[in-house]
Amino acid sequence: MMGPETPFGFESPPVREEMESLALSDAPSSDYRSAMSSSLPTAVSAASVDAGGGDPLLYPPHHLQFSPSSPAYGDGGDASSSSASSFLEPPSYADVVFSPFESQNNGGSDQGSFVHRDCSPRSARTAASDYLKIAVADPQKEQETANSLVPGGATYVTYLITTRVRSAAAGEVETGPIEFSVRRRFRDVVTLADRLAEAYRGFFIPPRPDKNVVESQVMQKHEFVEQRRSALEKYLWRLAEHPVIGKSDELRVFLQAKGKLPLPTTTDVASRMLDGAVRLPKQLFGEGPAAQVAPQDVVQPAKGGRDLLRIFKELKQAVTNDWGGVKPLLVEEDKEFLESKEKMQDLEQQLSIASQQAEALVKGQQDIGETMGELGLAFIKLTKFETEEGVYNTQKVRAADTKNVATAAVKASRLYRELNAQTVKHLDTLHEYLGLMLAVHSAFSDRASALLTVQTLMSDLTTLNTRIEKLEAASSKIFGGDSSRLRKVEELRETIRATENAKICAIKEYERIKENNRNELDRLDRERHDDFLSMLKGFVINQVGYSEKIANVWATVAEETSRYARDRN
Repeated sequence: MMGPETPFGFESPPVREEMESLALSDAPSSDYRSAMSSSLPTAVSAASVDAGGGDPLLYPPHHLQFSPSSPAYGDGGDASSSSASSFLEPPSYADVVFSPFESQNNGGSDQGSFVHRDCSPRSARTAASDYLKIAVADPQKEQETANSLVPGGATYVTYLITTRVRSAAAGEVETGPIEFSVRRRFRDVVTLADRLAEAYRGFFIPPRPDKNVVESQVMQKHEFVEQRRSALEKYLWRLAEHPVIGKSDELRVFLQAKGKLPLPTTTDVASRMLDGAVRLPKQLFGEGPAAQVAPQDVVQPAKGGRDLLRIFKELKQAVTNDWGGVKPLLVEEDKEFLESKEKMQDLEQQLSIASQQAEALVKGQQDIGETMGELGLAFIKLTKFETEEGVYNTQKVRAADTKNVATAAVKASRLYRELNAQTVKHLDTLHEYLGLMLAVHSAFSDRASALLTVQTLMSDLTTLNTRIEKLEAASSKIFGGDSSRLRKVEELRETIRATENAKICAIKEYERIKENNRNELDRLDRERHDDFLSMLKGFVINQVGYSEKIANVWATVAEETSRYARDRN
């Protein structure tokens, strides 16, 4: 499975450095024989070759003439501008789409095969964001001063985050972009993610990069830091592109507030559980406000750990829902949502399969490129042997032909590597959406948790009303009433009022999460359609374009080889 930060990782084999160091001829491939003849010893001059008799190897083919529209040139330019360098200069993969056909339709002008444009759906979403630039750079190691038993014993890495934001909102006077620079550590990113998860329940919040403690110990330090830097930059851009999260105060504070991050840090689980354990006896014995559910608490999930009694009650309610055979007072009846949830599960499974096949494709293309390069190097070494050890002129001419094939193989190898880089760029969309499924599941979990809270409060109200009825019935049997039972009834009624208020808040939170889910599903469906269409279009265009270029490299060699066959006939 492709990882979130490094969708396709390859180790550069040693042969790649050897291929990169080769200086390939920039002469047109049709003039390759002339270039080779000039590089041979004097004994293999053109005159000596022409006097070689009937051996076809002694008759170099005439210079092949190609028209400007010939596929041998590929770019639609004239022969003087079409050179081997056009195959060897890789494009900038950040903002380029391979389009081998557009330049051919531009008449005689040679615009090149790589057309720079930035019109992808993601680019459009980025343009709609408040942020013009988000860059994570300059990682620095710093000493941990707090919570360190040994002075200087703990270190961490901070990153310089530079952002450029629009200076005015829509309808206001634009005075130019404003730039901010802050330093943040990974712990601050965790805090940001936690605050967003609490404040924006039901939204598909892009998942943050993993902590990867083990990986940081196994990998080289600089390699791990660079991977984390790149992952953080992608994560912040995804947050900024979100139509709601991108405008949040939490993200703005994280990116713009100088000094220490002012967002409240997340309390560790042990501390929360300890607080919950302290409150539990008061809740069980009904001592004061501790026995009541605060309305502000029900808008957050119970799993935080500070309210153990609520955790136990919701656990009991979940077991009752699943195994009790009693239908809760409120259930999930949104058929459209249930269908969408099932579709998301199927989508995740299909994305997983497609992601694995994309990895296999990239690995296959990489193997072809590397094998082709190794073949080219082997032919170059064979050419050197034939040139140095050859006795007859035909052997040295054969060496020229072998070098022609070797050069074509190395060019094809480089084109395969360029194609692979573009394949990674486009098919990485599959993995990005596979990673987003974690955010979808989290948003659906928020909805289920909010529904469980409402069901638990409703069940509590039913239990409280039943207790009041029993106490009132028992008190009515005593002449003048039972003052202790009547006092207990008043306490229970006060608890009911607090629980009713909490139920109202919980229902509002549940409805808010439902609306967030609905909006996010619609947004995901639109963006997925646009992103997948862009991915497939870019993937197909690059496959066609690079295949054409590779075919043109071999077509030239094949044309010269077939010339021998024609001359022999």
